[in-house]
Amino acid sequence: MIARLTPVVALAALIGFWEVFVVLLEIPPAQLPAPSLIASTLLANAPQLLGAAATTLFEALQALALAAAGGVALALLFAWSPLLERAFLPVAVVLQVTPLIAVAPLLLIYLQPHAAVLACAALVAFFPILSNASAGLRGADRGLAELFRLKGASRTKILFWLRLPSALPSIFVGLRIGAGLSLIGAVAAELAAGAAGQGEGLAFRIVEAGYRLKIPMMYAAVFLLCLCGLALYGAFAGLDRILLRRWRDRPEI
Repeated sequence: MIARLTPVVALAALIGFWEVFVVLLEIPPAQLPAPSLIASTLLANAPQLLGAAATTLFEALQALALAAAGGVALALLFAWSPLLERAFLPVAVVLQVTPLIAVAPLLLIYLQPHAAVLACAALVAFFPILSNASAGLRGADRGLAELFRLKGASRTKILFWLRLPSALPSIFVGLRIGAGLSLIGAVAAELAAGAAGQGEGLAFRIVEAGYRLKIPMMYAAVFLLCLCGLALYGAFAGLDRILLRRWRDRPEI
């Protein structure tokens, strides 16, 4: 019980120190707003900020679904044909190492803002899901694979009845990583769209508040982004524990 309360106490102490620090040094809100001012700003602009947060979160979930479908499908294809893996894996690596901040403005030229945000976020989340799924598919028990072959199972049956189920823990690890990255990709794309005056999510609200020098509003939007990231990670961590409990030798900390 104490171990669970420790992070909460530490966070409360940090917020309290922040509040006292700002008040005692009389720091202007334009430089560093106090937590109480950020909270009041969030409450005063709740409909606007919560609507923007819902937009960003929905975009991240859509992008994650696209990345998961594409990453797992491509990993299955690579596991079925190593030749295809050698041919197309370098392309996936190139997409991963290309800076997103350079790609987002280009996508905004050819796509609608919403489609560009989805494409950027999906590209960021795609490679971790692909790499983890591929590692899980390659890590299937070789003895069981040989047993399947002795029983006359085809390569396709071995892939879907043995290697895919054994790769589920690795796939969920990729989903947990990809969930956070999809939110990062959505925010980066929204920042680019917001700079062009075409955004509507939380990142656009941050850009808009920055132009108007509404610093407390920027902090309130960043706080909501942190909550969205925690919600995504917690949701997939919970699904991992519930659906894959029998795969785990011991509970995660």
